[in-house]
Amino acid sequence: MNTSTYTSQSAFDGSRLRVILLVDLHEGAQQRFLDAYEHMRNRVASVPGHLGDQLCQSVENPSQWLITSEWATAPPYLAWVNSEEHLETVRPMQDCVRDIRSLRYNVVRETGRALPPTAQAADGVHAPVRVGDGVTRHALTFTVKPGSESKVADILAGYAPPQARADDSTRLRRTTLFMHGNRVVRTVEVEGDLQTALRHVSRQPEVRAVEEALNPHLEQSRDLADPASARAFFIRAAMPAVHHVARGGPEPAGLRRHALYYPAREGCGMTLARLLARQDETAAADNAGPVHRSTVFHRDDLVVRLIDTLDPETDPVGALGLHGRRKAAVLGRLLDGAALGIEGPLSDRDATRLLAHADMTLITDRKAAQS
Repeated sequence: MNTSTYTSQSAFDGSRLRVILLVDLHEGAQQRFLDAYEHMRNRVASVPGHLGDQLCQSVENPSQWLITSEWATAPPYLAWVNSEEHLETVRPMQDCVRDIRSLRYNVVRETGRALPPTAQAADGVHAPVRVGDGVTRHALTFTVKPGSESKVADILAGYAPPQARADDSTRLRRTTLFMHGNRVVRTVEVEGDLQTALRHVSRQPEVRAVEEALNPHLEQSRDLADPASARAFFIRAAMPAVHHVARGGPEPAGLRRHALYYPAREGCGMTLARLLARQDETAAADNAGPVHRSTVFHRDDLVVRLIDTLDPETDPVGALGLHGRRKAAVLGRLLDGAALGIEGPLSDRDATRLLAHADMTLITDRKAAQS
């Protein structure tokens, strides 16, 4: 990939991952926090891909702590952090903290020891350094009670966009909502710090009203007035971006945003996300391809691919990310076809039918109001 032409991010480049938690404790919670950390440390030590962690206390402010952990690559960490086991493991710690921030970085340079092979490029020197666009992408997904879909769509389509600026360095750029059956997917694009932007949005009266109106229709109940209930809901709903790529040059006029729904067979979600990421990375070099920009979101056995394209129906194979011979058959082995209403093996001839079943219904696509 020509990094001077493309912007790209990926959880699948083989680099080691450094995870940083910035923790601010409630007064008097230090011992409970240390006990909770020991519990968490003992549990995470057995998770595949975990290499080690450190607990550090601030010299200037003893209520502020830093936890760092290192992982062989990003995928095993993402599988762990999205699991119910992780949610139960960190619950005692969350009761101790006033504020917590999570940061994730790929290791691309290091001194003091040789890099392991997974953190090196093919020539054995360094991991690839990608060129970003200053935007963080994230998604939330949840299901609503069957029969409430039209009511939920009306609620989600009716809210006013929140103010864009969260602080001097953080700005909400775009929020897009889709539905597929009774599943809702909300994607956000943020310049600056994602968690700052999400906190800012959650405080907006119009957003709070929408969230309260949704509560009776959710399959998984929540109480937004209870911080623990709200935190658990949004942790379970989190759907991180595992890959993003965009072609360089001017943006074509008339681009439309689509979300494609790829429910995976049990245990195949990460493999499916990796396949689509690899396909999008290859396709980005083809300026004649239908997709100008693509983001792959993954959680458990659910993959959603957000694409900006002129007209997916003119090239359904390219729009679905099926480049090369027999890629449709490979995708078919990973997909839960029954969840899409498609039975039997897939071939390139089935691309139009698959696109029709996978294309999510756009509810709203809005850029936040200027402050």
